[in-house]
Amino acid sequence: MTEKEKMIAGKVYNSRDSELVAALNKSKSLCRQYNNLDFSNVAARKVIIDELLQEEHNDGYCVFTPPFWCDYGFNVKVGKNFYSNHNLVILDCAEVTFGDNVFVGPNCGFYTRLLYTSPSPRDRSVSRMP
Repeated sequence: MTEKEKMIAGKVYNSRDSELVAALNKSKSLCRQYNNLDFSNVAARKVIIDELLQEEHNDGYCVFTPPFWCDYGFNVKVGKNFYSNHNLVILDCAEVTFGDNVFVGPNCGFYTRLLYTSPSPRDRSVSRMP
């Protein structure tokens, strides 16, 4: 089982795995590009969101008002008529699904990452950011 498969299955995984680091870097780069676009450039924003989510998310209204950040993108699923206001953060180590007709207010976060609070698991460098 790969580290990505472990992560998606909710098992303990090594976030320093090269595949996960590459996916995280790609996602952060795409988020930065998206956040730096002129908001009126709808076509360019759609191209980036389509690549970031890596899935046919919907053909309806879909807006992530910048700034928007996520960890991987491939675990984010959105339905039709999705709108998020400024400062949405999604830590998508596990699947995050928004149904149809969803409005997310400003300064919201959805966090699926479990960070250990006791020292011993943290000392093993498992499930930690690089």
